[in-house]
Amino acid sequence: MGKHEKGMISVNRETKIVKLKLDIIFKRIFGNEKNEDIIAAFVSDLLEIPRSSIGKIYINNVELVPEYLDQKFSRLDLKMEIDGRIVNIEMQINKEPFFNDRTLFYWAKIFSEELKNGEEYGELKQTICINIINFNQFDCADYHSCFKVMESNRHEVLSEKFAIHFFELKKIKNSSNHKRMEDWLNLINAETEGDLMDIQNTTAIPEVKKTIVMLRELSADEKVRQQVYYREKRLHDETTALNGARREGIAIGKEEGKADMIKLLIQQGRSIKEIAEFYRTTEDEINAILAQN
Repeated sequence: MGKHEKGMISVNRETKIVKLKLDIIFKRIFGNEKNEDIIAAFVSDLLEIPRSSIGKIYINNVELVPEYLDQKFSRLDLKMEIDGRIVNIEMQINKEPFFNDRTLFYWAKIFSEELKNGEEYGELKQTICINIINFNQFDCADYHSCFKVMESNRHEVLSEKFAIHFFELKKIKNSSNHKRMEDWLNLINAETEGDLMDIQNTTAIPEVKKTIVMLRELSADEKVRQQVYYREKRLHDETTALNGARREGIAIGKEEGKADMIKLLIQQGRSIKEIAEFYRTTEDEINAILAQN
């Protein structure tokens, strides 16, 4: 039990809060144009660009459809336009195969879709993908990786219109740099009231403190907590299903549920080749299972 000054209410540091890393909570805060000051500060600090360079923010996919909470194998995808830049923020909780390739595909899709008929290639907008991931993706100690397209010997950048960032949440606690981005990433990692108190007492970023207030308000809302419980259960089911499928492998005609799992993966845009590699089998075997079901 943590205590403040005499006469003030004691606060239990172990009290669980709704986690900002959960997609439905993240989108409530960063997917709401009313929180433009928070969004601008967040993007500015993550990309280490001047706050003054960020003007009006337009969010293209704000809504959470009713079926969203019940979806498995889903991910948060937040696309916005910031002063001529296209910024796509993705929050990914569970590790999945071919994540790097999928991110590259998403970047290319977003970049190319912005060119309208009759426009010249020079009018293509700078497109930045920000991946905040709750797992280790790269074999390094750094929590932040930024990829650009450049010549391999001279390191000359081909175009400033390409950038893909990864922020690995599992590595943030080992950092001693104390960049502004770390306050945001620690906030995304926060799970208890004690975590919020520690960040609030050390951060110099007003928007981080404002976000903490919002998280506390959401944590006190019983309806929100019920939605969080339901969503976390679905994500847990996803992890269990994928890990169980991988452990068991595929034996055609002997194991139940594999066809349903494969169909779910296909519905989520996975190719037969990806699924075959995930299950460590052949494309012919995957097609045979589908044909039998």
